[in-house]
Amino acid sequence: MLLAIYCATSLVEAIGVSQVFAFLPLRLQEVGVAPEQVVPLTGLFTALIFVFGIFLVPFWGVWADKISRRAVIVRSAIVEAVVFAGVALAAEPWQLAAALLLTGLQLGNTGVMLAALRDVAPQGRIGTVSAVFGATGPVGFAIGPFVGGQMVDVIGLPLTAVFWSGSALSIGIVVLLLAASREVRPEVIPAGRTLDLAIAAVRNALGDPIVRRLFLIFGVAILGNQMVRPYLPLVVQGLVGRGPGLASAIGLIVGTVALAGALVSPLSGPLGDRVGLRPVLVGALILGGLAIAPMPFAGSLAALAVLGFVYAAAYAAMQAMVFALVATQAPREQRSATLNLVLLPLYVAGIVGPSLAAALSSTSLGLEGLYPVAGGIMVLSALVLAGVVRRPRRTRGEG
Repeated sequence: MLLAIYCATSLVEAIGVSQVFAFLPLRLQEVGVAPEQVVPLTGLFTALIFVFGIFLVPFWGVWADKISRRAVIVRSAIVEAVVFAGVALAAEPWQLAAALLLTGLQLGNTGVMLAALRDVAPQGRIGTVSAVFGATGPVGFAIGPFVGGQMVDVIGLPLTAVFWSGSALSIGIVVLLLAASREVRPEVIPAGRTLDLAIAAVRNALGDPIVRRLFLIFGVAILGNQMVRPYLPLVVQGLVGRGPGLASAIGLIVGTVALAGALVSPLSGPLGDRVGLRPVLVGALILGGLAIAPMPFAGSLAALAVLGFVYAAAYAAMQAMVFALVATQAPREQRSATLNLVLLPLYVAGIVGPSLAAALSSTSLGLEGLYPVAGGIMVLSALVLAGVVRRPRRTRGEG
């Protein structure tokens, strides 16, 4: 029951966030951004999603363990409803930026849900549970853009209606969490000042060499993803042009890309449990890097969809394996705090990646050059991972 509720929570969040990512360039044009500024501002506005919230991530984990994991998860759903409504209401670029900045108050729920699921998951099924939960994100990222495109191009609704629907779904999740979810308390309730505990959580997690190396590889790998993900709608626009049908084309490609992740993520868990989490992670990074590099040079929507499908499958497997590796290799006494911080590398990469891409897009590399650079980063991460992550203690092995 808890897994089902958390999957629904993650699904709705992914639907709304994916719609923001997919249609942000179009929304920027609606609020008056000049065409030549759309590319750099897409990167910068994407980075805003993580700027404010990254400093609160350690605190959400501490508050969840000290007070209530359930309350922290509900808080995230409430903020989602406000953010999506703010994106719909924005009439000026600064108002859109303000709405995206509020997303920072939304972060920090995934690690809390993972920690709760880890505490109730049967032994020997950690990889599978992590993969099933991890699949809800790709499912939401598949559904959100596709439905949004249909709402605009088929039904004829304004783009703002897409974001209003995300807000309404988030309110429904608040009701579900309050009515049906239960509290899962950690094995050890932390005691002490919140600030001290938050600092200690970060220090302890990053102080463990295995976790630190996993976080580093995860962050560098995600850096490649975060550099190019905001620009996929612009690659689609370059193929089909502006005007009627663009929203549907964006929804189709972005949705197809995410669908691969939804299909593969549950399968990667049992595969990782059988052959090892690390080998699956390394293979996923290499495959993802090779798929993402040629995307802007695809000659058709079909070719772009195939490359995106392969890339999303690899990325979903990578994320599921990282979650499972952290869950199995973190020391028992630090497991909850570490899992609460498991997406910290994503938040750091979420700031650095789009900001770096915005800067590079204004150079001779242009938009097309970002994708080979991102692919190279992912392949390099795989090569480093193959030699860095080891098993110094068999009791904390990867299975």
